[in-house]
Amino acid sequence: MTTTFDDSAAQPAPDTRWRTRDIVVAAVIGVAFGVVFWAWNLIYAGMEPVFAFAPPARDIMYGVWLMPAVLAPLVIRKPGAALFAEMVAASVSALLGTAWSVDVLLSGFMQGAAAELIFAFTLYRSYGIVTLVLAASASAVAAWVHDWVIYYPTVDPAVQAFRLVVMVVSAAVIAAGGSVLLVRSLRRTGVLDGFPT
Repeated sequence: MTTTFDDSAAQPAPDTRWRTRDIVVAAVIGVAFGVVFWAWNLIYAGMEPVFAFAPPARDIMYGVWLMPAVLAPLVIRKPGAALFAEMVAASVSALLGTAWSVDVLLSGFMQGAAAELIFAFTLYRSYGIVTLVLAASASAVAAWVHDWVIYYPTVDPAVQAFRLVVMVVSAAVIAAGGSVLLVRSLRRTGVLDGFPT
């Protein structure tokens, strides 16, 4: 069976019980992305001179930090997958060391919870591209609010609006689109056998 990621297809009532394999896979996604986050933090910092002409444009890279909140639900399709994977990733990132210290836990919580709300709104029945883009965008909005309050409270609202647009685009392309491509690749290898398609 192929995965279409089509929102129009009717979905049966989801099985909301977590199996051991669901917990393991969600944790693996979280841990793997926690390591990716650690490396991405370094790359993000190193790209500062490249975006010196327009610092807020650097947030086009933001979507990577939102991927667990989209990828885990797409694979596992259980309530809590977005929040769980994002929190594991944030925790691993914090343990490995980050310029943002333990604040990554609050950020991860907000990002995961925002994506979770979108999946919950569909009663965990929709995992098409529209839902994934909405979940990624909601996660980006939550990250934007967090960053504005914590790091950029004095930045001009027009600049903040530009940041929001850039972050949502990044979320849609990297977090949503990237998750779809990654899941398709993983399905071809057979590692996702036993998970919903």
